[in-house]
Amino acid sequence: MQFDIVIAGGGPAGLSLASALGGSGLSVAVVERAPETELADPAFDGREIALTHRSVALLKETGAWDRIPADEIAEMSTARVLNGGSLYAMNFSPASGGPLGHLVANHLIRRAVYQTAIAHDTITLLAGVSVTAVHTTTEGGIVRLSDGRDLSARLVVAADTRFSELRRSQGIPARMHDFGRMMMVCRVEHDLAHDGVATEWFDYGQTIAMLPIKGNCSSFVLTLPAREMEQVMALDDDAFSAEATRRYRERLGRMRLISKRITYPLVGVYAERFVATRFALVGDAAVGMHPVTAHGFNFGLQGADALARRVRAAAAKGGDIAAPALLRAYEREHRLATFPTYAATNATVRLFTDARRPARMLRDVLLRVGNMAAPVRGMITRHLMESGRPKPA
Repeated sequence: MQFDIVIAGGGPAGLSLASALGGSGLSVAVVERAPETELADPAFDGREIALTHRSVALLKETGAWDRIPADEIAEMSTARVLNGGSLYAMNFSPASGGPLGHLVANHLIRRAVYQTAIAHDTITLLAGVSVTAVHTTTEGGIVRLSDGRDLSARLVVAADTRFSELRRSQGIPARMHDFGRMMMVCRVEHDLAHDGVATEWFDYGQTIAMLPIKGNCSSFVLTLPAREMEQVMALDDDAFSAEATRRYRERLGRMRLISKRITYPLVGVYAERFVATRFALVGDAAVGMHPVTAHGFNFGLQGADALARRVRAAAAKGGDIAAPALLRAYEREHRLATFPTYAATNATVRLFTDARRPARMLRDVLLRVGNMAAPVRGMITRHLMESGRPKPA
């Protein structure tokens, strides 16, 4: 089976890349180990994705945005950061009005990008199988599937999670940072209105994010050491609701659990290289972020866009869609867009989860200085919103 491009991984990044290549005349195969029924109707996984303005624009370009129910899209008016037991908060709000960003459940985004991808007759979805081997040369690539089939491609793209086997198979090392914590996500209903405010509270011994969704409901994100998380997960629904209310100090009144609870390990990943011979990484296979800055999914969309733009331009000119210069240019743009935030995020998490007295004092000072330094706060706000598209590097 011959294709121009084979994408390993049918998650949001892989399917978004495929959709961005739709209409280019290039034949694309997306290989995904999960059955197609799971892609067509993904289960709720607890994660609410904070989309920047740029990400919304990219989803609109591929047609995925219009496939998300409008009443399932929540606006964030403000983001605030709290430290320890203090009520003092650092606030981020758009200077020009309008929302800071949009919140959409991950499973709804996954369903939308699936529907967008399969609408293109040049995109072939091979579900229920996995990639077992990839061999590339300067002439092209061969992708071996778990069912014994071989696919030939001019370009092979790995979008197979932050623990990518294909990345390793191509000899690309990655920096991995295990934060030693577990993240639990669920939805809660609460007595008081959230007013569209997203809150990140770095308490001593725990981190809680409250992300506003429709009505008096929020996504409750709790980060704890694994042993403590086991105790929280062992609670029944009523006991958990009371525990969540207590942990958040009744800031939104009483909380009631309205979804299942799901846990994830917190591991950050950054690939040493994003490309190899006729091979590229996108999504978490390239950059796997700690969720505190809510940029992981946004970086996945940006990477897919950066690669697709170059591939489409080369195809339009009859050029090589996997030329070394093209792939290096993609890597350069995506690295410049992601590494500063990746490094800053890890440093922030290390500082704001350090409960020792010197760190507590420094955390408080940084929040107050940041609030008083309007240019700094404005720069961070613009970064959180990401309303523009950078020029190709």
